[in-house]
Amino acid sequence: MARRASCRIETIPISSPGPAESDLTIDIASFGPEDARRVILHSSGLHGVEGFAGSAIQLQLLDDFPSLPPDTALILVHILNPYGMAWLRRVNSGNVDLNRNFLVGEQYSGAPPAYAELDSFLNPRTPPSRDFYFLKAAWLILRRGMPVLKQAIVGGQYEYPKGLFFGGWKVEEELEKYGNWLRQRLKSAEYVIAMDVHTGLGRFGEESLLVEPGNYETLRKSFGPRVVQLEAERGPAYRIRGGLQNLIYQNALHAQVHFMGEEFGTYSAARVLHALREENRWHHYGRATMGHPVKTTMKETFCPSAESWRRQVLERGAEWIRSAILTMH
Repeated sequence: MARRASCRIETIPISSPGPAESDLTIDIASFGPEDARRVILHSSGLHGVEGFAGSAIQLQLLDDFPSLPPDTALILVHILNPYGMAWLRRVNSGNVDLNRNFLVGEQYSGAPPAYAELDSFLNPRTPPSRDFYFLKAAWLILRRGMPVLKQAIVGGQYEYPKGLFFGGWKVEEELEKYGNWLRQRLKSAEYVIAMDVHTGLGRFGEESLLVEPGNYETLRKSFGPRVVQLEAERGPAYRIRGGLQNLIYQNALHAQVHFMGEEFGTYSAARVLHALREENRWHHYGRATMGHPVKTTMKETFCPSAESWRRQVLERGAEWIRSAILTMH
């Protein structure tokens, strides 16, 4: 589809194998001048199994490619974590959450105190089983409050390598190679709007454009009330360490960068966490095969089969791209 749209195609190979030892790559389609001063950067699949929505948005775009203003490039980065998408995991082959992996000036160590207290609940050292998870989760929410609990669990941790939301102990291969590619590709860019697509956070079918507080006012003027600050106290979002935005800021050397995470809600936070928890148990303490029901649950959790949800993803995804192009005029 990228070739039919006259896009340039590049691939970044990843050493981790897919099922049946298949090769895995990050695939990149670019349209517009290679030395463009203005760039729209759209990426999918940083969290592996969340990549189906972003991929669908990108394929839809290639099927009806828009015209771009002069001196503007549109870059589609397809599946930044191909291992996670191939194996229906949220993390890469090292169990690393790539959206917690690019620390700047910080040590890859430590975990929030509350995460350490919750480790046995979040990361049981047994295969998947019925263990009163939802009852325990309800008690924790009642006792600690959702904003505090959410921030402590999902902000990122660097102590428990088999645990959820592990940020790694070094920059992972996927981000190192992508960063090198960005540095070359964006060396002429002066203005970059970057979007990374995710699923699983928020109400079913609802879209949020998550931004850091410093960019909030500027982006809200261009993209409207869907823009939400990354603050646990102000909605479904939360602050993270080592996010993808750091990698883009670091490698877009001469550009002003506006970064957004496009989130499409699926199921409740408790249900999403349960899917992650049980799949993680199967991977580390079960047989780690694709045939277990937890894999089917993972895909449904992050890519619901409901047609209404899928239509909403495509409509909102296309709307963001149209808005981004308008800001380039």
